[in-house]
Amino acid sequence: MAIIQDWLPASHENYEKILFWWKLYPLLCSFQWFVSWYGMGKTSVQSKFNLPGRIAWITMEVPGFSTLLYVMSTLPAQHGITDLPWQNKVLAGLFVIHYTYRAIIFPIIQPSMSPIHVLVWAMAIVFQVSNGICLGSWLAAYGPTTQEQWNTQNWSVLQFSVGLVLFYVGLAANYFSDEELREIRRGELRRQAKLKQQGKTVDKHYEVPQNGLFKYMLYPHYFMEWIEWLGYWVAAGVACTPARTFLVNEFFAMLPRAVSGGKWYKQKFGEDKIKGKYVIIPGVY
Repeated sequence: MAIIQDWLPASHENYEKILFWWKLYPLLCSFQWFVSWYGMGKTSVQSKFNLPGRIAWITMEVPGFSTLLYVMSTLPAQHGITDLPWQNKVLAGLFVIHYTYRAIIFPIIQPSMSPIHVLVWAMAIVFQVSNGICLGSWLAAYGPTTQEQWNTQNWSVLQFSVGLVLFYVGLAANYFSDEELREIRRGELRRQAKLKQQGKTVDKHYEVPQNGLFKYMLYPHYFMEWIEWLGYWVAAGVACTPARTFLVNEFFAMLPRAVSGGKWYKQKFGEDKIKGKYVIIPGVY
């Protein structure tokens, strides 16, 4: 049953329209270069339009994989497809694995989360739903839906395997980088609790992460997420326009935040504290 007739799930014509506009997402991201404000994380500020961090995070991230799963459960039948190749199922599974962690587990295990501005929340939902529709539609009906069609794309098990390795390396490194940031927050909460017991004033405290990939860069969790989705595109094949578009959109969405964050670290801690660290791209920046 369609939620929105011909749009969710999307007809082939509407899928092409959504994908066209989805490719233009980097133009929207370009506005980040001209503003220093970003209403979440360490740059979050007090606002009556803020939402509680955990609730906002879950509700803005879950629509991505739930949309993909809905499209894949409904669209094939509309096109007379009774079963999908294993490649489609594995690719859908990888997407769900990532977002099960990112959308659900991540906010639950965070020691604390800053509030998220409603504008950031709304834009994230647009991002997730658009991505879920495009990837889900390609996997469900508008990409290769038979083994023969996969073979005509010069697809190979080797290529798929390389993509899987990149995906899981990126996923694991992303998790361990997140864990390093969580450990810093746990230490900060312990410090604040101790100061409160002593009746002292508690000020917010920040540290420069030093373990793991943080030895070499300030935003390894961003960089490794790019590696993760690069692997996804490699596994899906160069003909998978939604996977390529997702990777490009992730890059243009996250790069300005990393650049702004690099300036924040420099202002907060000084040049010496971050000397020798790249911001986000090893060997480049």
